[in-house]
Amino acid sequence: MALEILTFTAMPEATPTPALEEEEEAGLVQKDLPGADSPVGVATEPVGVAGDPGDVFSTDSPQKPSNNSRSFQSKLAARELEAAARPSREKVGAGQGVERRRCGLGRSKKRRQRYVEKNGRCNVQHGNVGETYRYLTDIFTTLVDLKWRSSLFVFVMAYAVTWLFFGAIWWLIAYCRGDLDHLEDESWTPCVNNVNGFVSAFLFSIETETTIGYGYRVITDQCPEGTVLLLLQAILGSMVNAFMVGCMFVKISQPNKRAETLVFSKHAVISLRDDKLCLMFRVGDLRSSHIVGANIRAKLIKSKQTQEGEFIPLDQTDMSVGFETGDDRLFLVSPLVISHEIDSRSPFWDVSQAQLEKDDFEIVVILEGMVEATGMTCQARSSYLVEEVMWGHRFSPMMSLAEGFFDVDYGAFHHAFEVATPTCSARELSLAAARHEAHLYWSISSQLDEQKACEGPAGQNLIGNSTVNNSVNGKKGVGLGVGGGANDKEEPTGGGGERNGNVATDQSEA
Repeated sequence: MALEILTFTAMPEATPTPALEEEEEAGLVQKDLPGADSPVGVATEPVGVAGDPGDVFSTDSPQKPSNNSRSFQSKLAARELEAAARPSREKVGAGQGVERRRCGLGRSKKRRQRYVEKNGRCNVQHGNVGETYRYLTDIFTTLVDLKWRSSLFVFVMAYAVTWLFFGAIWWLIAYCRGDLDHLEDESWTPCVNNVNGFVSAFLFSIETETTIGYGYRVITDQCPEGTVLLLLQAILGSMVNAFMVGCMFVKISQPNKRAETLVFSKHAVISLRDDKLCLMFRVGDLRSSHIVGANIRAKLIKSKQTQEGEFIPLDQTDMSVGFETGDDRLFLVSPLVISHEIDSRSPFWDVSQAQLEKDDFEIVVILEGMVEATGMTCQARSSYLVEEVMWGHRFSPMMSLAEGFFDVDYGAFHHAFEVATPTCSARELSLAAARHEAHLYWSISSQLDEQKACEGPAGQNLIGNSTVNNSVNGKKGVGLGVGGGANDKEEPTGGGGERNGNVATDQSEA
């Protein structure tokens, strides 16, 4: 007796097959037969006759596959084709952040778009601006805000156009007066000597506007229209010089590049400072020339929805960095750590470490001050996303005392190390501290009541616990009787202890 072998198309083990589960529930058992080169064989036998050898199928008369077998084969083939047609998953880069599921498949985490880049550039573009004429009303600022290639193009074209325009007018005057027809006539007095064509008229225009005056081409007194044009070109040329040179000077002296030497730490940290959670970041100035009147600000950029259902995208919330105490005004000689205390007015009051990892926000920090060398106001900006805020870290010290000066090691500017920090929110930490203080207060009151109950009729302490009395003395400054036989002078003291204990109990009950 041999078992009938039904061959099926191989299928990946990882792909679940509902049809296979239906066959197993119907009573069919799959078994792999040996053989490396042969296809996978599956022997089917009814569950009810598994132990009866007389009912096993014989190989003498081949059996046709049943309808269930054909259905199973077709379902397996369809499942295999579907799996082959499915596109392969692309590997997500390290910059996108990959979260691993329990089944082992990767899920890409969407990266948040920055509102302000790390280099301070605002990632905002204005579109559909209909009133473009407003840019022309402030043409000076418009030219200053242009890129360098556009500014240079405007600078060159401003001079070239005026030179060509007045050169064409000088040539037109010479042509209308007939100076070009009397070039060889020495008795003829032209408007401008030695102007014999458009090129010479163009060169005379350049000499007039730039006040070069080579002396070869000069205007004569027989040309009143030339005199008027000369005055007009001199005035207009001075205006063009003042305007374009002023634009280039302002553009060159802009303090934007000064902000390149004002650096911010790559990450912000959250840790304890004076038993309070604080969000901190570090700022520094790489130049020896200082920023005068430097002040720091911080904004939380986060979308929110009001109670009325209004959605406010990129809502800006102010974060206090010492405005009330004056700590926001910096003396930026060496790198400083800016601290934002997370209190009841902070937007992070209810944020714990677990909630911080799930939150979505951006912290924009702004450093402003006046450049000492030029006297112009400079502004440096940076931002921190959620993944750039490290909970339970502290910045490494970077200043050391050398011989005669303080040495600042900028190699440790961005370095932070891990410290012990509670993972709860600042609100929970404040409530825990309040409960701890209340527990100490009630413990002292209960010990005073116990001391009163244990005193004898003569004011003697039956327990002789000096620890309670010492603790009360440290808190209230009142002397109580200590264990042992108390004399007459100690009775008022013991009575005072009772009164203090009663007062403390009444206050606690109130």
